[in-house]
Amino acid sequence: MPPSSRIIDIYTDGSCHTQHRIGAWASLLFTGQEKIVLTGNEADTTHNRMELTAVIKAIEYISKNFKGVAILNIFSDSQYVVGLTGRKEKLSAHQFITKKGNDIQNADLVKALLSLTECFEIEFIKVKAHQKKDETVNYNIEVDKLSRKLVREAVIQLKQI
Repeated sequence: MPPSSRIIDIYTDGSCHTQHRIGAWASLLFTGQEKIVLTGNEADTTHNRMELTAVIKAIEYISKNFKGVAILNIFSDSQYVVGLTGRKEKLSAHQFITKKGNDIQNADLVKALLSLTECFEIEFIKVKAHQKKDETVNYNIEVDKLSRKLVREAVIQLKQI
């Protein structure tokens, strides 16, 4: 694998219909000249779970399909996701338990994501959410639209049942 293809840019987003608790996630992976689209839906979920899932699924896909990759640049509009690695030591030290003695929210996904970050050199890059389209290429808009479209489609299917 040439050195330039050892870096993959990933754009992720998650969305959730809060009343129906139906969610969707989307990830765009750029490996040199190739653009890979990953998506999924989940029931009984939250917005933050979908944000985490988008990143986890992208990293898992890369782990399975791109053995020579060393560096991942992950672009997300979720401060929750972007800030997790900075809180890794504190979360681990407290065994992912709150001060009240409960598991932190989304402990399963937080643990999975933090574990996956050990496999690559990862830079999380915070991007502004819900930007208007302009002349600058912003793939965050694309993953946002895709995840919201999947949620809308899932809600429509639910209402038809």
